[in-house]
Amino acid sequence: MFRRLSQVARHVSKPGGGHVSAAFAFTKSRMIQTAGCLIIGDEVLGGKTLDTNSHYVAKWCFGLGISLKKIEVIEDDESAIIEAVRRMSSSYDFVVTSGGIGPTHDDITYSSIANAFNLPLKVHDKAFELMKKLSKDKDFDWNVDSPALKAKMRMVELPTNSSRPPEEQFIFPCNDLWVPVAVVNGNVHILPGVPMLFTKLLDGLTPSIRPLLANPEGQGTFRVAIDTPLPESEVAFYLTDLAARVKHKDVKVGSYPHWGKKWNTVTLVGKDKAFLDSITPEVIENVKGHLAKPGETNEEKV
Repeated sequence: MFRRLSQVARHVSKPGGGHVSAAFAFTKSRMIQTAGCLIIGDEVLGGKTLDTNSHYVAKWCFGLGISLKKIEVIEDDESAIIEAVRRMSSSYDFVVTSGGIGPTHDDITYSSIANAFNLPLKVHDKAFELMKKLSKDKDFDWNVDSPALKAKMRMVELPTNSSRPPEEQFIFPCNDLWVPVAVVNGNVHILPGVPMLFTKLLDGLTPSIRPLLANPEGQGTFRVAIDTPLPESEVAFYLTDLAARVKHKDVKVGSYPHWGKKWNTVTLVGKDKAFLDSITPEVIENVKGHLAKPGETNEEKV
């Protein structure tokens, strides 16, 4: 269902321009290892809305062992969406977008992503039927052509590739939601910006994503947090040496100050829990610290 972009046809319009002038070529991806998150919305950039969806994506990826490489926030602008989604699709195995798929004039994500990959927008019949069935507005007349109906229809006009099976392009992760996850170019997953819907649909995708991970039965990524009373300057040399020694095990060493507090936090992040356990006592000793208190960021599987 999810395929990685392997090659872009030679003649592609300039970033941000209208259509892709030739087809994209795909090869089946062995596994999902990397991800990118694209937050779309003027309201986020304007400070009206607090973006929590990217934080949820980060936790979701962390728990599955997917390396989230980029979180990007852009405006409701077609050229910006086209450039960003093409770039992310070609760079990462899994891409998720948030926002811009509502009924109003400024909800242009579907049409912009369709243009990015030279696809038409087509009414998805199943989504439309589910919309009608699950609608809370029981008095709405679905048989009368009206501005309100046209607005609702915008939400089920989805980028569609007639050469690919529908089940690879449209996923309904939740039985109680009519909103589908449209999958474009094999790896771009279009989700709504409403946090309640976004988180529910992303969680609903997990069973489909898990078989495509490097370790389908995997334990995700682990984090060990160690609180230390020492200032960062005093542990910097040791942590630099430690980071070099554990790099071969794909362990990342972090150091985070807490302004106004009498302690800082050192973190160890990696997929090999046994290895993290083996080096934790050494780190505690060298930074004169202790494991973070229960309920705080500690040895954590999100």
